[in-house]
Amino acid sequence: MQKRITLLRHAKSSWKDASVADRDRPLNRRGSKSAPDMGKRLADLGVRPSLLLTSPAKRARETARLIARELNYPLEFIQSESELYLATPETILQVVARQDDGFNDVMLFGHNPGITELANQLGDRNIDNVPTCGVVGIELDVQEWAEIVAADGKTVFFDYPKSRPQ
Repeated sequence: MQKRITLLRHAKSSWKDASVADRDRPLNRRGSKSAPDMGKRLADLGVRPSLLLTSPAKRARETARLIARELNYPLEFIQSESELYLATPETILQVVARQDDGFNDVMLFGHNPGITELANQLGDRNIDNVPTCGVVGIELDVQEWAEIVAADGKTVFFDYPKSRPQ
């Protein structure tokens, strides 16, 4: 059985209020619109995650909730992982490696540069930058998540809000 990881960079966030801590920045108007749009695209691709993991940052959690709604994923099952906040690829891999092997399709919401770096590390396609609300799906020929640390995968899709005309 193959595993699939879908890496998502959080949607566009607001920088309007400089007094707001980075972790607490909400999505801006564009981010609030692009996340459901990307969720619809993922649904059209037949993406059905069995587990959603998110950074605890407000912008990542909001993105996860908006996309989960479009995928009919129960919001109460979204798991926030403190280690995913501004995580390196190595840290992201450690979080994924300890997930239950009963989950075959993990969707992970995080931040750059970690998301782009991990997409390039795991996938077979060079991606310069995963833009805000960008998504990369990678299939892995592994049986257990613990094997992801040394896995080579196949990039099955890469999409982002501005990849198609509005």
